[in-house]
Amino acid sequence: MDNQNKSSILQWVLPTGVMLVVVVIMLFRFWSKSGTESENAVFKTLISSTETYASGFLHELEKVGKTGEPISILLGDEGTADNARVAELLQVTADSADVDKVIFSDINGVGIDQTGASVELGQESWFEEVRGTESSYIYIEEEQAIVVTERVNSDKAQGYLLMFYPMSKFSDMLLNSGFDSSSFLAIVDMEGEILGASGATDNVCLKDGNILTTIEKENREATKSLRGRMNNGSRGNIYISMNNQEQLLTFVPLGAPGWDMILGVSEAYVNRQVGYLRKNTSNMVGSLLLVIVIFFCIVMVINIVGKIRSNEKKKELENKADTDQLTGLNNKLATERKIKEYMAQHPDKQSMMFILDIDNFKKINDTMGHAFGDEVLRSLGTQIGSIFRASDIIGRVGGDEFMVFLKDIPTDETILKEAQKVEEFFKNFQAGEYVKYKATASIGVAVFPQEGAEFEALYKAADQGLYKAKKRGKNQLAFYRDRVPADQEQPKTEE
Repeated sequence: MDNQNKSSILQWVLPTGVMLVVVVIMLFRFWSKSGTESENAVFKTLISSTETYASGFLHELEKVGKTGEPISILLGDEGTADNARVAELLQVTADSADVDKVIFSDINGVGIDQTGASVELGQESWFEEVRGTESSYIYIEEEQAIVVTERVNSDKAQGYLLMFYPMSKFSDMLLNSGFDSSSFLAIVDMEGEILGASGATDNVCLKDGNILTTIEKENREATKSLRGRMNNGSRGNIYISMNNQEQLLTFVPLGAPGWDMILGVSEAYVNRQVGYLRKNTSNMVGSLLLVIVIFFCIVMVINIVGKIRSNEKKKELENKADTDQLTGLNNKLATERKIKEYMAQHPDKQSMMFILDIDNFKKINDTMGHAFGDEVLRSLGTQIGSIFRASDIIGRVGGDEFMVFLKDIPTDETILKEAQKVEEFFKNFQAGEYVKYKATASIGVAVFPQEGAEFEALYKAADQGLYKAKKRGKNQLAFYRDRVPADQEQPKTEE
């Protein structure tokens, strides 16, 4: 995780450092030159600012996509038959990604949203685009949102995880930007349709919802040039005149399929910036350097905080994925993984594995009902952890089968003591809130690494101990090898 954080920080440090060097060089050129050179410097600054906004916006979309990645994997692993579980995962995604709506849809457009409500997307024109392209980002005009798509493709589930990023969040991007009140920022597609706008949204360039057709009425040649350069993926600046007022449009490709970001500022703003450069270059050097340092620090802080939050959310999702929903213990996959990790890291540390199987569990379900059977499992999961250390590994690995792995058990005396502790636990174990039921268990024990240096071998040894306990009449604890006095190893009459 430290390496990932360092790499992420480095990705911001290098571009910011490059930008700092470029700006310093530009400022020294401002010292000796004016006029056209100053205007070109302003143009470059506007392009750099627009690229920064574009990068920030794409970073927001990428964060939404990264939040959806583990959820799409979970949906693929668990399947989508359980609507309540799917809705729970979708709600986690909505909360983590800070989006308004999350939908899981199969390939035919039938799906469910985070509230558990059914949705039908098959007839939506934009859903055909989801199915027909490899694009991760699709704009939906009716929703005023960008759909960030993660594909789910496994034997258990096939479809799409759709996260709706509201474009209303983009409207705040130009607040406190330093541009004048007539400036605007817009995201447009290749035809000039406006997907989202920020700043002076009442600017005449934006009034008809299509920036190219609007400005073309008074700027035919400039619009032709702008359209061609956008189609070629170019970036740059172009002057236009609207209602006898000159404006400068700065455009850069957004990186998303067929989208550009356009920054519009007045000619008066450009002239002021050129004047500042020509008259106050020395002051601007210090000021811009300070701004860049502050910007760099803010970016670093935001990136680190975002990374911390992302890691926290990821950890929360991993914990949920590792937990057995009924008992609150580790599930089978998590139990096996954690035991294997410990074995690999501590191959010589003597430890012990218990396999617990509740006696006559089928009879409990048949006579007292499955709900009571679940209560027995839930009570066992809640109570059994109290007799072990927090570092020990406890999990439910089957319907009524539990596994306990005790780390670092140094002596045979301690092994016998822990075994007796488990036996004593089941002498007092009761389940049920109103109807008390005394449940017993058959228990098999194996010692690591003597009786199995690998997980599979140790599990097999403990399972043989469990088989021995059942053969003795259940409600027994048996070791893979005899490690208790002979009088405790006498078999009981089977039920």
